[in-house]
Amino acid sequence: MKKKVALLLALILVFSMFAAGCGGGDDEAEYAGTVKIGVFEPASGDNGPGGKQEALGVQYANYVQPTVEIGGETYKVELVEADNESDNGKAVTAATNLVSSGVSIVLGSYGSAVSIAAGDVFKEAGMPAMGITCTNPQVTKGNDVYFRICFLDPFQGTVLANYAWDNGMEKAYCLSKLGDDYSVGLANFFMQAFKAKGGEVVYEQFPDKNSDFTGYVANAKKQGCDVFFSPVSIEAAVLIIDQAQAQQLGMPILAGDTWDSNKVAEAAKGTDVEIIVTTFYQEGGNPQFDEGIKAWMEEDSTALKNNGGNTDLAAVTAMGYDAYFVALEAIKAAGSTDPAAVLEALPNVEYDGVCGKVVFGENGDAVRDVAYVKKCNNETGKWEFLAEQTV
Repeated sequence: MKKKVALLLALILVFSMFAAGCGGGDDEAEYAGTVKIGVFEPASGDNGPGGKQEALGVQYANYVQPTVEIGGETYKVELVEADNESDNGKAVTAATNLVSSGVSIVLGSYGSAVSIAAGDVFKEAGMPAMGITCTNPQVTKGNDVYFRICFLDPFQGTVLANYAWDNGMEKAYCLSKLGDDYSVGLANFFMQAFKAKGGEVVYEQFPDKNSDFTGYVANAKKQGCDVFFSPVSIEAAVLIIDQAQAQQLGMPILAGDTWDSNKVAEAAKGTDVEIIVTTFYQEGGNPQFDEGIKAWMEEDSTALKNNGGNTDLAAVTAMGYDAYFVALEAIKAAGSTDPAAVLEALPNVEYDGVCGKVVFGENGDAVRDVAYVKKCNNETGKWEFLAEQTV
């Protein structure tokens, strides 16, 4: 009896293995091959929350369109993700790992500093890279392999300066993070445009790892400023909001695209801190996209967690979605998974995305001339559209 049972179990095991093998073979036969797309984003560090939200857009796009046609054959698209940890040194390591992993193109990063730090790695490898929301001009300047689909900080800084001046703000307190390419760069572009309007500026910088913004908020009040401008990370933003509320700042806070996050809006909820930001997309701009990605996040607990625990959409997520499809267009136009062929095809790609049309111009930068101005509703903790702004 024992022998019969053992034989039966063995036959079941063999049959199961055979069936599994057949299934895998059918799945492999469905595709001519696999094309890999690198996702170069911070999943940790100061910019981790924003990096996760940007990566969500790429991941959802891959869920919507997991294949690409190359030369008349269907290829499976695989995402290869590398955490640059919001750190310039580790960004180089992450970029090197992506190059060696066999990807055809790299997307990212959230955060200009890590993008600039990794630029030489991609350049030396001839690896096409496409920034999604890294807005500092230095990302693409002098680097023939780095492209991007967002507007740049000279434009964004001018939009913010114009908004401040046009709304009666004549003296601005500006706070950036010492050594951070994004916040220092955007603060400088804002100050340049604001001074050109006739505005007065008080400028300070805080060091890396700083978590106490008490003195900076106090100084903005002491100087009698009309607006507090601080284009810094989400983590720093939450701390600044806390101090602004505690000390009754008494002036609007202006910031760039990094503050367009549900975590920032949640921190402002229930306070009287007025926050206004410029960004790339306003929820409701493409209802089909909005409904689809919200439903996807509700079904995926990890995606929901990476979005901050709710389905409120950050503009970086919508931009990540567009970037994935721009990458697919470049691969299709190349007719190859070879990075060199993709790089050659990329400058001529055009794509109508949820955040607008993507066309590459000088230095591989997208031609963008519109920003969305949004304000946080302190009762609901949601972002509300104010205006479309051009220069």
